[in-house]
Amino acid sequence: MNFRPRVAFVGFGEVNTPKQVIEKKLKEAKNELEKLEIDIITTDYVFDDFERKEAQRAVNDLKNKEFDLMIVCVAGWIPTHTIIQVTSEFTHKPMLIWGLSGYYENGRLMTTADQAGTTALRKVMEDLGYDFKYIYNTPNSPPKVEKIKSFIKVAKAIDLLKHSRIGMMGFRDMKLYGTLYDGVSLKAKIGPEVEIFEMLEMVQRIEKLDKENVLEIVEKVKKLWTYDKPISDDVFAKGARLYLAIKQKIEEEQYQAISLIDVDGVKKLLNFPPSMTLMLLADELDICTIPENDTLGAVTQLITKYLTDQIGAYFEIYEFMEDRVLFGVPDYIPSEVIDGPNKVLATKFGYTDEGILNISKVKTGPITLCRLTSKGDKYYLHMVTGKAVEPRNWGEIGWEGGPQPPSFEAILNIPVEEFADSVASQHYIISYGDNTELFKDLCKLLKIEII
Repeated sequence: MNFRPRVAFVGFGEVNTPKQVIEKKLKEAKNELEKLEIDIITTDYVFDDFERKEAQRAVNDLKNKEFDLMIVCVAGWIPTHTIIQVTSEFTHKPMLIWGLSGYYENGRLMTTADQAGTTALRKVMEDLGYDFKYIYNTPNSPPKVEKIKSFIKVAKAIDLLKHSRIGMMGFRDMKLYGTLYDGVSLKAKIGPEVEIFEMLEMVQRIEKLDKENVLEIVEKVKKLWTYDKPISDDVFAKGARLYLAIKQKIEEEQYQAISLIDVDGVKKLLNFPPSMTLMLLADELDICTIPENDTLGAVTQLITKYLTDQIGAYFEIYEFMEDRVLFGVPDYIPSEVIDGPNKVLATKFGYTDEGILNISKVKTGPITLCRLTSKGDKYYLHMVTGKAVEPRNWGEIGWEGGPQPPSFEAILNIPVEEFADSVASQHYIISYGDNTELFKDLCKLLKIEII
């Protein structure tokens, strides 16, 4: 997939404004965009000629070009119909209205009425149903490049979602309701395709693996990971074999996210936890991973990854407390969210044979937690910010030896009771920092209601 954003930049200025003034302002604006890591597709600026040939020329220049969003750069007053003539040909694309500004010359503000142009346009585009964001410059202030950069990332994320494929080994682990999804509305409203494949196919692939390839993975993790007690090669090999089989499938189908049938699949039928396999898939392939056939969890991960460039690790809610929430995982975390060494041990959970369990520390600091959910064909994003801090000493009953799973305590920026009243799943996706504006912009464009 092409992760580099492609932007169509179209400048507008009124026919009676001196051409050199409009061109200078638009050139300065385009220079700001060129500092970003994007590809820019452009055309000569459009003015309101009586025959409307300029607008049609711009349409002809752009209509066969591939781009993720259009920047409508307003450098002065311009009759709205001229902009609509151009943009109406590209209503399937997100748009950014960018109003430039006047400047001071010998202590006097000189303006081309940029915001007369944008304010005449904003509500019209809203009423026409355009998907857009509106920003404006102010005289003698730097342009809001960070806002532009963020919206470009949002538009690119939407394009990536439309072309994303999620691999799902098995279906409805533990017969859970909250991990179910509607494939048609998911494709129509957000974009990803979910493809289910059987665990039997992976078992058949395991039988054909080259033993040397399995041994290479075993030796690699023995050097990369730390563990206090010896772990046999046989234990490592279980996870390595399943990893190599699923890796083949991912590379053949070009999946961007993967989920496995865990309790009713790998643990029940193969008799070991899939934690090592999921660790390798996340770290070696840089792919979004989540257990238990959690489809909307995987979609939340893709959204998070495309918006923040972070892996979007999943965590599970373990305990509500008066002033915080304990989040942990009963199996694994990607290396990206580990603080310190990647530490593992070999242990059992319930009826399973010995398998690899991650017991690493989790990074702390400001966080954004979110979860996509749905009701019928309506989608919602539950989102909250807070701070991840080191957890108290705790353990999950059932694991042999009582290890402490990877975890953190989240001190939320809202009351715990308010969070619990809207909680959408046992699984939430983490990103570090306050990323709410990115999520808000994406949800606005995709008509996802934020909770």
